Amino acid sequence: MGGPCIRDSARIGLVWPLLASCLAATVLGYRPVIVVHGLFDSSSEFVNLLRFINESHPGTNVSVIDLFDRSASLQPLWKQVEGFKQAIYPIMQNAADGIHFICYSQGGLVCRGILSTLPDHNVESFISLSSPQAGQYGDTDYLKYIFPEFVKSNLFHLCYTSVGQRVSICNYWNDPHHRDMYLNSSDYLALLNSERPNPNTTMWKKNFLRIKKLVLIGGPDDGVITPWQSSQFGFYDANETVVEMKQQDVYLRDSFGLKSLDARGDLVQCVVPGVPHTKWHSNDTVFIGCIQKWLT
Repeated sequence: MGGPCIRDSARIGLVWPLLASCLAATVLGYRPVIVVHGLFDSSSEFVNLLRFINESHPGTNVSVIDLFDRSASLQPLWKQVEGFKQAIYPIMQNAADGIHFICYSQGGLVCRGILSTLPDHNVESFISLSSPQAGQYGDTDYLKYIFPEFVKSNLFHLCYTSVGQRVSICNYWNDPHHRDMYLNSSDYLALLNSERPNPNTTMWKKNFLRIKKLVLIGGPDDGVITPWQSSQFGFYDANETVVEMKQQDVYLRDSFGLKSLDARGDLVQCVVPGVPHTKWHSNDTVFIGCIQKWLT
């Protein structure tokens, strides 16, 4: 049965790991993490990512925002930005030392909209997880599901209309063969990139540059983000040859802050081969090599 000292020792042995975890989180000051999902996703997809964070940074407050799930993720991105902003802002206000963003796939573009339009955000690191940051142009299963009558070469007929711009994927559809139509019609990506005149350009750039670190994660075996280099702000030219980020006009002009972040040493690229698109948030190699170190 054991005496009181033995029983007390057993209780202490059980309680100590919990106390140690709480103490570690307090002493190390792990910032809250906010996760924003992608197209056709919901919060339920991120169980492994939550486990990775809890194991490596015990006690971290992680919020996977449960909005615009599944088919609702097709709603216009500006509408999603406003919805996610309302859910996220209170978390920011309660985090004196700031928060981290992990934003997956289409969610990475939603997060850019939040970062550009929220003047008092306190995002420490913006981790863009296989997100089409420079746009999308590819015949994928997603495209065939959403637009069964279209292929990449003719989707511009729909996407670059006012009706098309009510569908999220059209907000970042970037047809390299119809550049003028993209610039004139894209209500989201072209504005975020300041690729066409925008009265908010200066303010949005200032807001975006409040982040301390931009981490761009992607890889050649993604299979959905097309070209995969879009996850690193690279994209096709008119010949469908990939032009890397540092040769892109938005970088050279520093139109929204990429070059400034790079000059500060706060732009990180993490390329991981062998990871299909739906596995980025559940791959421990990706987490350990590309994410874990920034969640302090």
